[in-house]
Amino acid sequence: MMLARVAENLYWMARNLERAENTARLINSTTYVLLDLPHGATFGWKNLAEIAGLDDLFAKTYPEANEESIMRFLIEDEANPSSIFACVKYARENTRTLREVLPAEMWERINSLYLYVRQNAQAACKSRRERYIILNEIIQQRHAIVGLFSGTMPHDDGYQLIKLGRNIERADMTTRILDLHSAISFPDDSVVREALVERIWMSTLESLSAYQTYRRLVSMHVRSKDGVRFLLQDMRFPRSVSHCLSEMEACFRLMPKSQQLQQLTALLRLKIAQHDTSKLDSVALHEYIDVLQMQLGEIHDALLQNYFHAWQDGVLPSGQAQGEIEFAQQ
Repeated sequence: MMLARVAENLYWMARNLERAENTARLINSTTYVLLDLPHGATFGWKNLAEIAGLDDLFAKTYPEANEESIMRFLIEDEANPSSIFACVKYARENTRTLREVLPAEMWERINSLYLYVRQNAQAACKSRRERYIILNEIIQQRHAIVGLFSGTMPHDDGYQLIKLGRNIERADMTTRILDLHSAISFPDDSVVREALVERIWMSTLESLSAYQTYRRLVSMHVRSKDGVRFLLQDMRFPRSVSHCLSEMEACFRLMPKSQQLQQLTALLRLKIAQHDTSKLDSVALHEYIDVLQMQLGEIHDALLQNYFHAWQDGVLPSGQAQGEIEFAQQ
């Protein structure tokens, strides 16, 4: 048995850590793209905030969308709950309240990550060189934390919630990194455009640690339609949207009261598998990704209602405080 508030903290701890890592990957992907842009191609910084789903919040705080303001917003701004620093800070707070549930070393690892981000966030905002090094270190420390979860934590309901948080966030952020292409205005020269698109796709795959796997499983040549299909549909790659949904299905099968969630997740995975991605141009891909993000949000909302907020729809048992319903109660 697990209290609902404990279950919710585990879920959000996992989502915040995954969001911090994938925001670092999104920024690195942007950095790769900037290095490859030729004369005649432009990058819209405002679009990067839109891809992250944070354009309205950004506009409330920053009068101009440029590299400096976007980097500060995405890396160190505590007023942005999805910035790298804010996500790591929230994950640290979640971990502090869960020390009796998590492996003993977990607090030390996450606290160490928090201290590193706090110390280096400002430097990452100012220098592209420093940014790349710092963000890669954040990604590496996050990998060590995932390994600690997988290797030392009992694979019970708490572990399944961590996997759920990690995979739903990973699927969402993979679609956002895929959508990075919508922020680029390509030159009119068709030859330059074709070479640029291929190079940008290489950068996208590299930012997701997918380039080597793509070359081994798909093709030595990077093509946009193959890249889209690989990151959306290929079950062999752990960061593809379909693989993440499959992992979520496996978690739900091991958890109580999950039939509706299993159906929602399986249906979305099936829709993605059946969709002909080869016909998606940049505009159609952007629209398709918007739909996927909405459907992932529906799974998230159903999960919250099913496991964490069920007390809102009914009367609490006598003497039981709000949020203290047993998570595994059937």
